[in-house]
Amino acid sequence: MTSSTDTARNNPRVIRAWTFFDWANSAYSLVITTAIFPAYFLAVTDPELKIGSWQVSNSAIYAYAISTSYLLIALVSPILSGIADYGGQKLRFLKFFTWLGSASCLVLFFFQGMDQLYLGLIAFILAMIGFAGGLVFYNAFLPEIATPDRYDVVSAKGFSMGYIGSVLLLIINLLIIQKPSWFGLPAEGTLTARLAFLMVGIWWFGFSLIPFRVLPPDQRLSGTRDLLWKGFRELRKVAGIARTMPDLTAFLVSFFFYSAGVQTVMFLAATFAEKELQFGTGELVLVVLIIQLVAIGGAHFFAWLSERRGNKFSLISMLLIWIAICIYAYFVQTSVQFYIIATAVGCVMGGIQSLSRSTYSKLIPLQTKDTASFFSFYDVLEKVAIVLGTFSFGYIDQITGSMRLSVLVLAAYFILGSLLLLRIRIRPAGTATEGVS
Repeated sequence: MTSSTDTARNNPRVIRAWTFFDWANSAYSLVITTAIFPAYFLAVTDPELKIGSWQVSNSAIYAYAISTSYLLIALVSPILSGIADYGGQKLRFLKFFTWLGSASCLVLFFFQGMDQLYLGLIAFILAMIGFAGGLVFYNAFLPEIATPDRYDVVSAKGFSMGYIGSVLLLIINLLIIQKPSWFGLPAEGTLTARLAFLMVGIWWFGFSLIPFRVLPPDQRLSGTRDLLWKGFRELRKVAGIARTMPDLTAFLVSFFFYSAGVQTVMFLAATFAEKELQFGTGELVLVVLIIQLVAIGGAHFFAWLSERRGNKFSLISMLLIWIAICIYAYFVQTSVQFYIIATAVGCVMGGIQSLSRSTYSKLIPLQTKDTASFFSFYDVLEKVAIVLGTFSFGYIDQITGSMRLSVLVLAAYFILGSLLLLRIRIRPAGTATEGVS
């Protein structure tokens, strides 16, 4: 029988509004970090950059910029999420990071080349912090708006909305870049690409107003003056709980390693295609569109598969595909081969993110109220994994001059993640104890 609490948590209007945040902020991750900005950055900067006395390739510095942004947010998010959970301020911090990210995208419009290199890097890092910082609070709303038996479906809806919204904006940006005369814009120069950054900022801010108006309001709780360290104490508490739950610990370690691979592929696939295969902007956008459109079906397929075979079976299946992708990418030489890789990435990209989030929700102890702290722990792990993945990718690229060896390192991360995942058991949704998946 469905309780009144369950009915409140499964409110279709609230869930729909929650998914619109994915619609809003996914435009940044797709248009800027995946499709347009990587190639734009390589095009408007020198192949070799001198940062102080440090000589580094522009592709490596791009990877390091991602590493820096996620290292900063990994350090800050425990403090903020602890305060948010203790003070009941999830929505306030969700708004703050959204405004930081969208405003930074607007600033990217003024990045035109080497003369504005530091402006571009700082704006890119701040936009990344806004995007990553908002996700911890967005994810923490899932257990508040849906019951455990709905986690997989609701999570997949969020990712699907993100794919649809971001693809829509990317198509608009592609038309502007490929057919500037249709819009009265010059064909030469960087204006059409920079307009994409401007549009992302407006899109991100505008559509975020929908969840801001509908999501459960903040509830200020009785507080303490020592809130600065509250987040770290909460993370230590979560770590202590995890140590008493072998399945949760094994999942988190597995998640750390395979996230290093997944997120690095998502962030740096475009730079790989541009540098190793000489893809142009049009080809890169086509690759991204293939990935996003296939990912919509992939997220729902693996949610369906998890209902029949369990989350563990679905996750391991996807990790095996990721391993094959990385090995194949090492040998890829033609555009057709890379399109095959893009299709395979699309199949597993949305599914592994969606099911990872819902699997973690199932492994969290039942009746947990401080969900922001648990999801902060989860997100800090993911952010540190991104630092590891992108830094190792950039470092190997820097010392070898080839991204192909970097891709093989990512395969090793997926192998470690799959081996650890074999050890876990996942309780069925709605049960009080853990059971075999």
